[in-house]
Amino acid sequence: MWIKICGLTTADSVAAAAEANVDAIGFVFAPSPRQVTPGQAAQLAALAPPQILRIAVAQHPLQMKVDEICRVLKPDYFQTDVEDLRELKIPAHVKLLPVVRFGRKTPHPLPGRIVFEGPTSGIGEVADWGRAAELARQTEVILAGGLSPQNVAEAIQVVRPFGVDVSSGVEEVPGVKDPQKIMQFVRAAREAAARLEIDS
Repeated sequence: MWIKICGLTTADSVAAAAEANVDAIGFVFAPSPRQVTPGQAAQLAALAPPQILRIAVAQHPLQMKVDEICRVLKPDYFQTDVEDLRELKIPAHVKLLPVVRFGRKTPHPLPGRIVFEGPTSGIGEVADWGRAAELARQTEVILAGGLSPQNVAEAIQVVRPFGVDVSSGVEEVPGVKDPQKIMQFVRAAREAAARLEIDS
């Protein structure tokens, strides 16, 4: 089970994500309580072990902003809404992570890996798990939207995603992660994934 903790803003949250041995950390450049500058993101990213993927998370960014983020942060992946990627030029060495939102038109053909999200990011809104499960049978789905230590096991059971992505569900207050909740979330996700493997 691939796990991403998104919207990191402090050194403590990066340390907690690294300790929990997550696969990826996300830095948010869209307007949000979790928004950071490319410079802040680069400083935080430098604290994480090299094997953890750095993901730049944007929404409808201007090309100028994309260029700055890619130059300063040097992310492994660039995540933004799938519609944005038609217009934007992302450097060839940066992989793409398109966001497909419930209620919007699903792209055809589907990209090889997508983030499936509710209509609005970062507000704890649960995505439609039924639709996510349909998509998970067709491509690698990273399930986002309203996940928490309490519901991630059930989400994995229902959707059978490639990965899970959490932000507000592991926070003390908006924009500040709770290291304990990060640990609980990762443990719950890994246990649920292990149960699925036994069942299959």
